[in-house]
Amino acid sequence: MTTVPIDARLAALAEPAPAGFAASVYAGWVEVDGPVGPLYVAFTDRGISYVCPTSWMGGDAGRFLEYFRGRFGRPLRPAARAPAGLSAALRSGRGTGLDYDLRSVGEFDRKVLAKTLEIPRGEVRPYAWVAREIGHPAAVRAAGSALGRNPVPILIPCHRVVRSDGATGNYGFGPQLKVDLLRAEEVDLDGIQRLGRRRAHYVGSDTTGVFCYPSCTHARRITDGHRVELANAAAAAGAGYRPCRHCRPA
Repeated sequence: MTTVPIDARLAALAEPAPAGFAASVYAGWVEVDGPVGPLYVAFTDRGISYVCPTSWMGGDAGRFLEYFRGRFGRPLRPAARAPAGLSAALRSGRGTGLDYDLRSVGEFDRKVLAKTLEIPRGEVRPYAWVAREIGHPAAVRAAGSALGRNPVPILIPCHRVVRSDGATGNYGFGPQLKVDLLRAEEVDLDGIQRLGRRRAHYVGSDTTGVFCYPSCTHARRITDGHRVELANAAAAAGAGYRPCRHCRPA
């Protein structure tokens, strides 16, 4: 039996398709330059729904199309242009101005991803920060699992969430890509991990009396002579330090 492509079936309809019908059936896709290599990006009429490094598909667009249809249940067709703002978001590392179609994940995951979207380029936060910020401080592992299901990585920057000891942790497209993305954003991974080995999770300024996560933009301005290493929030509070309003440490 010969299979007729869906395009041909739709074209053979006696009546014109209703406005917006094609958008409800298909998702569009484009290939764009990412911060550390090209990306396949899929999107619907609601927003960006999936991002994948082309290398993860062996540079095979056909394989990407098959994977997307298997995971999301929708066929893809090439789009004439990328979603507005996509290239600028990839260059700047700020994806907050884009629309996302996150119907493929549950409500808890969407809360985790929305919070992760707030982490600025060049900074990292621990998994515990994400869980605490969404009001579920005990759900650290669940937050990590939600990040592992992130369908829109890089734009929703799950690579900016690391372990509390400074180790980068897991990543859906492999730990090396996570490291590459963070180094491209000039995150001082070596310095953060050295602090972690010394069991210092925060740094404070003895001039401002404020303590931060080590990658915080304010922490990076503290000169060596005024930088204080702090083991935890209790130690910081006991020494008279108050939490940074930007990075919101525990």
